[in-house]
Amino acid sequence: MTDENDTRRPEQDAARLGLVVVGEASALQSGDEQALDASEANIRDAVDELVDVPLTPRQEEVVERLAQAGGTLTAGLSGALAAQTGHPVEDVLEGAARSIVWQERLASEGAQGQDGSRPDDGRQDAGHPDSDRDRRDDRDQA
Repeated sequence: MTDENDTRRPEQDAARLGLVVVGEASALQSGDEQALDASEANIRDAVDELVDVPLTPRQEEVVERLAQAGGTLTAGLSGALAAQTGHPVEDVLEGAARSIVWQERLASEGAQGQDGSRPDDGRQDAGHPDSDRDRRDDRDQA
């Protein structure tokens, strides 16, 4: 359960939940019982850290089931995307996790800037790590 002095922003909590869902999808894709058990424990820990007041046992179970359902959906979509593109499922899930982390970083940098401008972080698209940012910039200037 969060404490009263917690300074996390909602974007950080959302990123945590997103990574929990991707973790569940990875565990489902692996088929490893230990990975599934660890993912379920991670879901419970995340729920406990993110709530401000204790949940009832039923509420906690509902939230856990939602995270598991999100993981199942993510695993299915990642498997379909991997089959469509010919990339390993692990690469697709890794790209999803990187995208979540980058989105949170952009939100964090934007909150720090407070001037409304988007920071140029020099990153490559997490979904397409082999894309050439310089070529994209050249096209944008043309």
